[in-house]
Amino acid sequence: SGPADIGLTDRDGNGVFGGVLYGTDEVTAAPEAAVSASLGCGVPTAVADLHQGEIVLDLGSGAGADVLISAKRVGRTGKAIGLDMTDEMLALARRNAAQAGVQNVEFVKGYLEEIPLADASVDVVISNCVINLAGDKNEVLAETARVLKPGGRFAVSDIIADPGMDEATRADMAEWTGCIAGALTHEDFEQALGAAGLEEIEIRATHRVHEHAAAAIVRARKPD
Repeated sequence: SGPADIGLTDRDGNGVFGGVLYGTDEVTAAPEAAVSASLGCGVPTAVADLHQGEIVLDLGSGAGADVLISAKRVGRTGKAIGLDMTDEMLALARRNAAQAGVQNVEFVKGYLEEIPLADASVDVVISNCVINLAGDKNEVLAETARVLKPGGRFAVSDIIADPGMDEATRADMAEWTGCIAGALTHEDFEQALGAAGLEEIEIRATHRVHEHAAAAIVRARKPD
C-alpha cells in the first residue's frame, strides 16, 4: 500500500486527513505504520525549512511520522524530539523509530501546556493537527515561544475555523475527534501567536476539511 491508501479523502477523492497527504519523500523517511497512524491535516515538515544540525520539537507526535521525517532532514548532527501525553503513542513511536533504524530521536511524555524542555532549547517547533485540540491554546503557544531559541521557527499544520462557525458545531463533542470544534479562527490564531511574542506570522489555508473549517499552514518566528 502507499500514501493514497491511508487517510481520509473528500467526496472528490482529495486528501483531507492522514497519510494520504504525505508525498514520496515523507513516506520513504518513516515506516508505513507511522504514516498510516497519522491523523494530521498537512505536512509541517514540508514547510519547516529544516536544516542539518537543528533540534526540532513535534507537539503531539503520535506514532512519530513527522519526528522521523524531521530526523532525516536534520541529520546525525541534529535531533528530533516528539512530545506526547499517551504511553501507547510513545511506545508505538519508539517502535517505529527502532524499525526505521533512526537514532537521532527522542520521545518525551508531557503536555503541550507544560513542555518538559529547557528555555531556548529547540530551533523549530512543528505540529500536525494537534494544537486545535489543546484546552489552553494561549499557554501552548507561550510554552512554544519559551522553548524556541531566539530566531527559532514555528511551522505547524492545523485547523482554522471560519469566522461564522456556529456554536452548535463547536458544542458537538463528536467533532473534537475531527479536529474541528476546538479550532481557532485566522484572526484569533494570529492574535494568540502575537501575544506569545512570535512575529512574522503567516497563516495560509491549504484545503477544506469541513463546511466550517479549513486546514492551514501556520508559520511564525521568535525574535532574535
